[in-house]
Amino acid sequence: MANANDVRKLALALPHVAEIPSEGFDFRVGNKGFVWSYPERQPGGPRVIRTDIAVLYVGDEAEKQALLLGEPDIFFTTPAYDGLPLVMLRLAKVTVKRLRELVTDAWHMRAPAELLSDDVPG
Repeated sequence: MANANDVRKLALALPHVAEIPSEGFDFRVGNKGFVWSYPERQPGGPRVIRTDIAVLYVGDEAEKQALLLGEPDIFFTTPAYDGLPLVMLRLAKVTVKRLRELVTDAWHMRAPAELLSDDVPG
């Protein structure tokens, strides 16, 4: 099963990725986030950075709903992400192979057109 180190390894293997300093992980391409640690809000307290859960860019509401409905044991959301093309991913519930597909897809959706080329994984 996958973990935060796998996210880091997979994200940094993609072209033009920058890791933003954080308590967990936070990866961007073209200054746009595509995968980062889940900042869980604690009632009456500060946010807790969860490195066992990744926030993943999924492109649109249809894709978000397909993931949430199709695999609710792996993907979830919170009201804070309503209307946003983001899902939370329980890393311990996915294989590294599946994580690679998800991270690469998120990268493709966020990378500026000028960074996309035939030699990019995907």
